[in-house]
Amino acid sequence: MHELTIPIHHKIYTLRGKQIMLDEDLAELYEVETRRLNEQVKRNSERFPDDFMFQLTKNEYENLKSQFAISSLEEHGGRRKMPYAFTENGVYMLSAVLKSKVAIEVSIEIMRTFTKLREFTLHYNALAKQLIELERKNDKKFKEVFHILDTLVNETKKTDEKVMGFIRDA
Repeated sequence: MHELTIPIHHKIYTLRGKQIMLDEDLAELYEVETRRLNEQVKRNSERFPDDFMFQLTKNEYENLKSQFAISSLEEHGGRRKMPYAFTENGVYMLSAVLKSKVAIEVSIEIMRTFTKLREFTLHYNALAKQLIELERKNDKKFKEVFHILDTLVNETKKTDEKVMGFIRDA
């Protein structure tokens, strides 16, 4: 099994409401040049519809760079074209066009990482729903408890006034 030196989950970003990986990160993981990866994609363009792969706008790339410290533009003297983003399906399709042993092993690990992220998201969303429900239920109960406490305090004041024999000004 190929030993990955880069944690895959650090290379998965959310953009346009989808989890994506950039061509330069995939090329690094697959141990190929970004140029070669993109050449293979162009040769097999029918395998990469828009929901599998799209090109970032300059603004999207600048935002990713600032949010996640992506610095390859500066390190490599700049890119002529904006990077391509690959969705989970696009990454899977890459393994079909990059036929090296490394590409197959890395694709398997990437697919496992996407699955783990999806499972984490499902568990996180379920937990968030439970917390919201608990908050709603407890909010009503706390209001009831505070109302009962207020009633008890007011009744205690009235009882104290009767027992002490004088009436307090409110």
